Amino acid sequence: MDLGISGKKAIICASSRGLGKSCAESLALEGVEIYINGIQEENLNNTEQEFIEKGFKVTSILGAMEEASTREALLAACPNPDILINNSGGPPPGDFFQWSEEDFLNAFKSNFTQSALLMQAVIPGMMDRKFGRIINITSAMVKNPHLIMGLSTSARSALHGLSKALSKDVAQYVTINSLLPERIDTDRQTRIINFQAELAGITYDEARKNVEDGLAAKRMGTVEEFSGICTFLCSKQAAFINGQSITVDGGTAPGLL
Repeated sequence: MDLGISGKKAIICASSRGLGKSCAESLALEGVEIYINGIQEENLNNTEQEFIEKGFKVTSILGAMEEASTREALLAACPNPDILINNSGGPPPGDFFQWSEEDFLNAFKSNFTQSALLMQAVIPGMMDRKFGRIINITSAMVKNPHLIMGLSTSARSALHGLSKALSKDVAQYVTINSLLPERIDTDRQTRIINFQAELAGITYDEARKNVEDGLAAKRMGTVEEFSGICTFLCSKQAAFINGQSITVDGGTAPGLL
């Protein structure tokens, strides 16, 4: 299937590894020119070089997306993006009664504010060019919250609310959808499982098996399974899918919607 996005330009935040990297690669395989980002210089350079060797058109911008200078550098490198993938490392799990005001503010800065400001910056141009695709990578915790992940849930839920409202106003030319991963096999999942193992006083392997036994598919998802969905939502065929929050969890979520 020709997705109709060859020659388009995409900004993919937090894309030197994990879900962001996989989404960047999947888009590049469709002929999209990609602009990637990361906070670890060596890791970002390695990813850029890997993509260059695969023949991709790629530009990398070093820096944290929470910083205005990083967002400005990305937009200077790619002033007219057709696609924006909002992505960020989620706050760590923890104890609600030990979180400070600073913890909550940092969670919102990382998982809401930066994405809102980028949408504010790119949507007018997308509307002028009559094509735009925005994907927010958030978390299944938005639909199935657990208190241990409360920092992530609260900030990401705010982004969902804003994106849904905004999607109605720009739907003629721009779509805004959110992908909610749950237990996709990434470094972040490794950190979360290590945390759970420490709490339970068991080994990492035991904790991972407990997690996988609790999943409908009895395994974690792969980054490629996730990024394929992201890329389709950026396609011309997905123009009538808008304002949606799509859980990618192998069927684990108990809810109907």
